Amino acid sequence: MFDYNFHWRPVLKTLPDLIDAALLTLQVAILAMLIGIVIGLCLALIRLHMKGSLYWFATSWVELARNTPALFQLFFFGFGLGAFGLHLSPYLIVLTALSFNCAGYLAENFRGGFLAIPDTQMRSARSLGMTAWQAYTRIVIPQVFRIVYHPITNQIVWCVLMSSLGMLVGFRELSGETQFFASRTFRIFEYFAATAVIYYVIVKLILVASRILAARLFRY
Repeated sequence: MFDYNFHWRPVLKTLPDLIDAALLTLQVAILAMLIGIVIGLCLALIRLHMKGSLYWFATSWVELARNTPALFQLFFFGFGLGAFGLHLSPYLIVLTALSFNCAGYLAENFRGGFLAIPDTQMRSARSLGMTAWQAYTRIVIPQVFRIVYHPITNQIVWCVLMSSLGMLVGFRELSGETQFFASRTFRIFEYFAATAVIYYVIVKLILVASRILAARLFRY
């Protein structure tokens, strides 16, 4: 028979620590996304307009990021680089792995966005006297971001959820903090149930914020 006794007092007592860990999770996810957007945009442009070694470097990055497990990438930056004498902190391991993965996925999203923009817009901008930099930054890239806005939102959610793998390299984000307190108090179900609710709230806040931002950015 089911005779489990629920004890929520330890969870409530350590709730501030879980909230702090949740903010750390959100912080590393946002930083990884910002880095991933910048690198992904560069990788997309390289694959569209360049040849030779730079093209193969960008292609290799995208292929590795998209076709290997995120856990493998995390362990590579956490333990694989140690073979070369490069030892990163748990925070940097998670940030680097998530940034690497996000850049690979976003590069393909951006490449699809660029291909969706008619070439005539670029030629028209150049005919008006704009430089290539001005045409891209003022005409093309804003439209690309509108096209890939929802995939970027999905990637942010993915980044938040996948940051939980950081507990495997000693990163005390939300899942790592939950595991720490659960192992000390033996209230496994209570802690992970509370953490599931926190993750759910974070994701819903991201989705609501993205809808509000989209409504303001894309009114026209």
